[in-house]
Amino acid sequence: MVIDHNFYMSLALQEAWKYQGVTYPNPAVGCCVVGEHGEVLAVEAHHKAGAPHAEVNALKTAYHKLTQDDYILALEDSADIHTHLLSNHNNIFHNTQLYTTLEPCSHYGKTPSCASLIAELGIKEVYVGSNDPNKKAANGNLLLSMNNCMVYTEIMKKECDALLYPFTKFLEGRFVFFKWAQRLNGTIDDGVISSKDSRTLVHAMRDVCDLLVIGGNTVRNDRPTLDARLVGGKAPDVLIISRQKEFDTTIPLFGVEGREVFIADTLEKLQEYKHIIIEGSHGLYEITRNEVDYYLSFIAPSFGGVDGFSGLEDKFEILNLAKESQDIIMWMKRIDK
Repeated sequence: MVIDHNFYMSLALQEAWKYQGVTYPNPAVGCCVVGEHGEVLAVEAHHKAGAPHAEVNALKTAYHKLTQDDYILALEDSADIHTHLLSNHNNIFHNTQLYTTLEPCSHYGKTPSCASLIAELGIKEVYVGSNDPNKKAANGNLLLSMNNCMVYTEIMKKECDALLYPFTKFLEGRFVFFKWAQRLNGTIDDGVISSKDSRTLVHAMRDVCDLLVIGGNTVRNDRPTLDARLVGGKAPDVLIISRQKEFDTTIPLFGVEGREVFIADTLEKLQEYKHIIIEGSHGLYEITRNEVDYYLSFIAPSFGGVDGFSGLEDKFEILNLAKESQDIIMWMKRIDK
């Protein structure tokens, strides 16, 4: 049987991109478990820091599919899932293959080692996209190889590295992405544009980011809150880019407990933060273009509004495109970056 390794890795990649921006300070990771006849047993991702890693979620799902043991479905703690799998697997994974976008972790941090779990379950073939740049968690491939597991690396490496890039940037210093919502006719003004599901995703991103950057005119016109209320999360600090320093402090964003609000006409404050969202339009795009690593656009299936991005000639590479709920979601990078 000819095995299309890229097909299985692409499933893991697509699942992982759904959680890009919400796993900080962990990377977004996807995993696919394949049965002995090439059937897909599980496609899962890492959902948030402190929660089970992608490999654990995938092995949990695959185990249930193979055993119908409903008990494991109630387990949410990573250590509990590890323990149940190790105590009850009965060698069902010996003829399976595991595909993961990132080298399985070798250390016991907030969760147990994925590499150790994979090795103890007796999985004989593991396909890896990117090597782990985090020295604390690296060497999972070596651990697997020392335990009679064949490890194949650099499967769809370019695509996996693109998924991992925000985490790599965070390790080096900071990661900055620019987010906006638009309609089919390119407008970004005049009220709510994206769906409730898309807005909930953005709130989940705000919950884990350090700083949110926004333009002064947007603050004055829209009077936003810029919090994470749709996920019950924390509100990030806010940097308002404005030459005029006077604002109506009854605007909701100024009244959010626990946050700091800065007003400046430069981007120097970015140096003090690690994970930054910029939410803006044409003017802020131009001001921040040399600071931004990735771009995130929510495209709603509607017309309306008047204003959009204009006078720009930048080109982008689409890193991932997905339809979630009503909107199309695109992660991109500028081609000249």
